[in-house]
Amino acid sequence: MNYNINQFRKEFRSEDKCLEYVFKKRFSALKGYYRVTGRKCWANAEGKQIHPLSGTVFEKSSTTLQNWFYAIYLFSASRNGVSAKELQRQLGVTYKTAWRIAYQIRELMKQNGGLLSGNVEVDETYIGGTRRMASKMKNKSAVMGMVERKGKIVAKHIPDRYDSTLIKEINQNIEKGSQLFTDEWSAYKKVAKMGYKRRSVQHGRKQFSRGVAHTNTIEGFWSQFKRSVSGTYHSVSSKHLQSYVNEFSFRYNHRGGQVFSALMERI
Repeated sequence: MNYNINQFRKEFRSEDKCLEYVFKKRFSALKGYYRVTGRKCWANAEGKQIHPLSGTVFEKSSTTLQNWFYAIYLFSASRNGVSAKELQRQLGVTYKTAWRIAYQIRELMKQNGGLLSGNVEVDETYIGGTRRMASKMKNKSAVMGMVERKGKIVAKHIPDRYDSTLIKEINQNIEKGSQLFTDEWSAYKKVAKMGYKRRSVQHGRKQFSRGVAHTNTIEGFWSQFKRSVSGTYHSVSSKHLQSYVNEFSFRYNHRGGQVFSALMERI
């Protein structure tokens, strides 16, 4: 369900509306509380007070709630991500503030586990740096992705492409008995002995599908991610790569739904 900018502006037209939204999201089950005039808190007849922003990314922030909410909306509506520079222009804040807001929003997008199952495509790629030779990578970071066909994705920044690393990620993230679709990389030949079924394609021989065997879904995700990194962020450091992988995985896993609402649930 699409959530457009007009709906957003109507729902969050003031600071009070934003604050009420947070209160209702966090304390909807509580009864008998009223808003304290001139303060960002609620109280009941016994004088007990509730501060809805406490423990959230909004606590102690000098940025208005409307700006926070708009930044979250931009992240939810964008297909290619939102740079700190873009937030700086849109919100009229300093670059330092914009970067912090973007960082906090990506923290809300962390992947939360759960085993994949059924038909799962598995693949790795490299992000950043320059490629001199197929066997020699310079300043590149490895990323591994596992995606259920018509389902969820799990993507990880990994230290290397060694067999032990890839096998460990498969064991931690994919249910035994699942059907894996991979390329010809040597590590994947071992999964049949670990309780998985496997079918593969030979990319080195320009074979990109063999019946139902292909890795087109995960490769489509990599293509979108790489275009966005290049076009929106220009470059991403290895230190922060996982947070950007989380961002695009979160949007993928909530495709067809309301990403803004899903993000606000994590506040």
